[in-house]
Amino acid sequence: MIFRREGVQIFNEGGLWDEASQLYPMFTARSNRNEKTFFFPSGAKIGFDHLQRQDDVQAYQGSQIVLIEYDELTHFLASQFWYMFSRNRSTSGIRPYIRASTNPDPDSWVADLIAWWIDQDELLPNGDPNPRYGFPILERGGVLRYFVREGGVMIWGDTPGQVLEQIPHAGLSAEQVKSLTFIPASLQDNQVLVNADPAYRANLMVLDPVERAKLLDGNWKAKAKEGTLFRRSWVQFVDAAPRAARRIRYWDRAATEVTKDSPDPDWTVGVLMAIADDGLIYIEDVVRFRGGPLTVEQMILATAEMDHQTYGLNVTIGIEQDPGSAGKSDAANYVRLLSRFNVRVFPVSKAKVVRFGPFSAQAEGKNVRIKRADWNEAYLRTLEKFPTPGVHDDDVDATSGAYNALKDTPQPKPRAAAAQLGPGSLD
Repeated sequence: MIFRREGVQIFNEGGLWDEASQLYPMFTARSNRNEKTFFFPSGAKIGFDHLQRQDDVQAYQGSQIVLIEYDELTHFLASQFWYMFSRNRSTSGIRPYIRASTNPDPDSWVADLIAWWIDQDELLPNGDPNPRYGFPILERGGVLRYFVREGGVMIWGDTPGQVLEQIPHAGLSAEQVKSLTFIPASLQDNQVLVNADPAYRANLMVLDPVERAKLLDGNWKAKAKEGTLFRRSWVQFVDAAPRAARRIRYWDRAATEVTKDSPDPDWTVGVLMAIADDGLIYIEDVVRFRGGPLTVEQMILATAEMDHQTYGLNVTIGIEQDPGSAGKSDAANYVRLLSRFNVRVFPVSKAKVVRFGPFSAQAEGKNVRIKRADWNEAYLRTLEKFPTPGVHDDDVDATSGAYNALKDTPQPKPRAAAAQLGPGSLD
């Protein structure tokens, strides 16, 4: 059995099923898509399935699976992984075994499982930063280690005997000690992909610094921290943005006033962003304030009037929609409030760091310009500190929303152009 966490991932374009359909028929296997299984003349079978819910493993009670494989192991729960050991058995004469592939995830249980194979030292003996921190220790790649898991605790040894010495009460033999190894790999190891699509490396290069460190460099300690996703040294300051550009004023809204009980509430932030024809990104204005619901409505409406006087209807107003029915109702209220303007609603589902990633990558690539203004310092300081716990990230959310909206949504044709058409003309 080969598992993905979600069933839809099995049939994704170019995913497991597509690859298997290229490979297994070479060995005269026939497929049954409904059963998600390939059948071989010998009687062997290779099936695909998902373990989306925690208790999906219970469907395999009574099963005997000689080979269990996981595609993207960090997506699975540790409880699922360990439970399926009970299904990894067979009387076929083949010794049961388990295989898995994965990308780095520093917060996953897999990172703890393979810690011995990963460089854990942040500093060198002389106190300098260790450039190999978080990367596989190459000389340990493929080296077997042995373990027994007792009461959820891993007991490790370089040999089965070392493990048994630590648990003499268990009554186990050397044959009952499990072995594990980790084999590091990089993009260059996948020569089939490199030769067929040499530009794929460039796709990974455009990721934000943290995702690039994980997916391209293979770093198991790469995490977003202050200064990793944005630095003011990455941007250039300008006096103005090109007039001809796609624009949006994107709002991350809060509705809490400063009170004795709430001395430091979130900010309402509206970021005016433009993308010019050459692809450069301009932060033209940032409005940030605190206030109750009525104040927020009044300020957003007043800012829309100001932007309209400057740009006409060539600037979109982006309203972020919170999850749930209350979020939909709130967003609909703003659509009515701003009915004279070009307003769009953008539901939010992804995590903040993920949403900020595309803009972060553009900033690091020196593609961001910021208009000189008195709001610069507060704005830059907030972006540089993200994602420090306890620090307001409202400017970050408004920036993420603005960039992702401009990137994914073509600018509508200006309504003002209709006034220039002659009688009978079609817009």
